[in-house]
Parts: sequence; C-alpha cells; structure tokens
Amino acid sequence: MRARNDLTPREIVSRLDAYIVGQNEAKKAVAVALRNRYRRLKLDTEMQREITPKNILMIGATGIGKTEIARRLAAIVDAPFLKVEATKFTEVGYIGRDVESMVRDLTEASVQLVKEEYRKNVRGRAEKRAIERVAKALAPGIKKEKSTYDNNPLAGMFKGMGMDPNQFAQANEEEEEETVTSEISSKRDELKDQIAKGMLDSREVEIKVVEKKQTPNNPMSAPMESMGIDLSETLGALSPSKKVKRKVTVKEAVEIFTEEEADKLINQEDINSDAVHLTENAGIIFIDEIDKITSKGQQNSGQVSREGVQRDILPIVEGSSVKTKYGTVHTDHILFIGSGAFHLSKPSDLIPELQGRFPIRVELNDLTNEDFVKILTEPQNALIKQYRALLGTENIDVVFTMEAIEKIADIAFDVNESTDNIGARRLHTILERLLEDLLFESPDMSMGEVKITQKYVEDKIGHIVENKDLTRYIL
Repeated sequence: MRARNDLTPREIVSRLDAYIVGQNEAKKAVAVALRNRYRRLKLDTEMQREITPKNILMIGATGIGKTEIARRLAAIVDAPFLKVEATKFTEVGYIGRDVESMVRDLTEASVQLVKEEYRKNVRGRAEKRAIERVAKALAPGIKKEKSTYDNNPLAGMFKGMGMDPNQFAQANEEEEEETVTSEISSKRDELKDQIAKGMLDSREVEIKVVEKKQTPNNPMSAPMESMGIDLSETLGALSPSKKVKRKVTVKEAVEIFTEEEADKLINQEDINSDAVHLTENAGIIFIDEIDKITSKGQQNSGQVSREGVQRDILPIVEGSSVKTKYGTVHTDHILFIGSGAFHLSKPSDLIPELQGRFPIRVELNDLTNEDFVKILTEPQNALIKQYRALLGTENIDVVFTMEAIEKIADIAFDVNESTDNIGARRLHTILERLLEDLLFESPDMSMGEVKITQKYVEDKIGHIVENKDLTRYIL
C-alpha cells in the first residue's frame, strides 16, 4: 500500500481549503513538505537516504486550525497519522510514557490502514465465502453426533486447571460434521442467489462467530514491546479462540463473515512488512503543546524533566531505530509537525538541537470576524450545516439569516478579545447556547421552518455578552 503523495502543492491546498478557513501560509508549508516526499521517492536510492523531511513548527493560539491542518493533510493522502501531547511524555527514569511509544502508536495506525487496504483487495472472494456460510446457517445440514472430551485422559488435567476441555475441542474444530442432502444443497444454492441480490437483508439468522478477546492492560506490555515482543499476542495464543452465538440480520451476518474470511485470505506478515514501510516513508506525527516542555520561566523541580523530554524526543526526530512488535521502524523520514501557542515562551527556548530539527516555522494568524463568518458557512463540515442537519432529523428546517451569522461572528470575536482566545472553538459554545432551547424542544414541535435572525441572537445571548462576568463563565 502507498499513501497518495502524487498531489501537487496547489491541489493539496485546494483540498485543505474545503475544511479550513485561512491560514494559507501554514497550508502552503505542509503542501510543500508533502510534495517533497513524492520528489524524494523519484530519486536514486543513495540520494533518497540523504534527503530528510523538513519538519514544521506551527505557532499560534489554540483553536485556529493547527491540528486540523495536520489531521486533514493525513486524511487527504491516506497516510498514517498520530497526534500526541508533548506533556504526556516524561524523561527516562520518571513515571510516564517514553517518547518511543509515539512511533509504536503510529505503526499501529499504519497496520490498520494497510489491513483495510488488503481487505478491500480480497473483498470479492471473502464476500462469496461469507454468503456461502450464511446460506449454510439458514439451511443447516443434518448434524452428526459430536464426541466429547469427557473420556480423554487429558480432560481431568484441564478440569483441574479450571478449564473446559470441550472448549479446546470447539476451538480446534473448523466446522461441525454434517450430512447435506441434495434437497439441502439445492436450497442453499437458492439462498445464496437471494442473499447476493439483497432479498433477505432484513431476515434474522443465528450464526457462530469467533469471540474477540479482550486484552487486559498489563504493566509489562510497554517494556516488552520496546524489545519487539507482543505480550498480549503471546498470552492470547495460550487461550484458544471461542465461538459464540449471535442473532443478527442476514446483511449483518454477511458483513461479519466477510471480515472473518478476508482475514483468512490475507497474510499478516505481508501486512506488517508493508505497514513498517508505510510508517517510515509516509508517517506523520503531530506533537502538540511542544511549547509546554520548554523550561522558560519555570523554577521548580520539573525543569529537568521538561528539558529531558526534549532531549529524549531529539533522537526520534533526528532519525533513530525503534523496535515495535511489527518490526524495527526507522524514523529518519517520518514527517514531524510541532505545534504550540508559545504565549509564555518562544521557539528559541527549545534546546538548540531540537530547534534545528524544525527548520520550517509557520505563524498562524488569529481569527477575524470575517474568518468566523466563513467558518460558519463555507467548509464542507461547517457548524451551521451540522446544526441544520441535526435539527433536520426532527423535521425542523433551521434557516440562519446573513445578519444573524455576522452577529454570531462578532460575538465570538469580541469574547475572544475580552477573555481567553480559544479561536474557532468559541463558536461551538455560542451556537450551543443560542440553539439550546430549540434543541431541547424540537422533538415536541410540529414540522416547519425556524428562522434565526439577528434579533433572535441578541435576545438569546445578548444579555450574556453585555455582562462581562457572565461572559467569562458561560461563553
């Protein structure tokens, strides 16, 4: 599997524009970084090794689009993406997560992406097998008598260990033996045709599915994983898979069996190998709150730990080898995007070595009234569109006038100016307060149109805006 890295910078920016308002400088920087990956892969092997990603440091207040730009960027190119908080890591020797865990988590995300791609490739065959299994469940054969393990000399040992010996028998049996008459066979062929055409989608069927094992949190998992050992998989192998009965619709049964059959058709080792390659060449790690691990102005015992975290992050960003349960991952060509508000510190407060590993600096602009208007109306997932869709499920058609939208934008801007600046997140608070009564009463209302005007906005939240004390607590 390969991430889509053949998009031009202009195409990437255009796609980001569909979700994020403004911040053109930041969009341009990430688009160029992504295109450079594509350019690197077209060079000879020796030159590829020499060219490393130009990591990016985004600087700006919360809620202005830093995380969203990185997240949408990864989604556009189907690349493995991980967002981590720098503050959750601690220096080696302190209690907390070690920095290498970010690479292991990114690899985990990559495995899921690759597995989904592999499943798509075998879906046709898997679905055919799934339909056969559902038809078999709808028209079961004549079951033969099943022998138990009660007379087995090992049964006593299993029972003494608190285990059910028949469970092991069930785990090792692929399918129960049965006799299929010509009549049953003909019936199954007829059912397979009907299932494939969707004629039996809503019909209920009882099926047996492999029970998903719950992996308990084990304090030894992280240290073992750092040595490339998957403790949960090792422990899971000791307990056999168990099948449980479920009553579902035929449509759901086909989906469940298709997933099971697809997993049988794909090779996990191939997935692991491709996932490691994808992580190394297309992975994106977004390190948020990176300004919080500077030691600027902090005169307490935590100073050593914060600077220690920077020093621990440094080799990961520079390029190192991290052992994961899927194989060794080299971080040399993973793209790192750092992010922080830098209100109480500045990028130069990071240790010099780490500063040098984030050569591209981008300062994001605070949102204006006009930006808030665009955020409310223009993106594909615009907030007003979301609320209209939610209330539309209650047969209520909510219409916002342009004057009302502008008033909401003005309030959001003023509140950000007079209190803490939380960017576009302020709109969530204001809209929820504005539409609170409507959201509560809509199930009991008759169908119709509700118009949100400027006066409606002023009546609902105008008094809160005027009272600065209320504003601080409510908006």
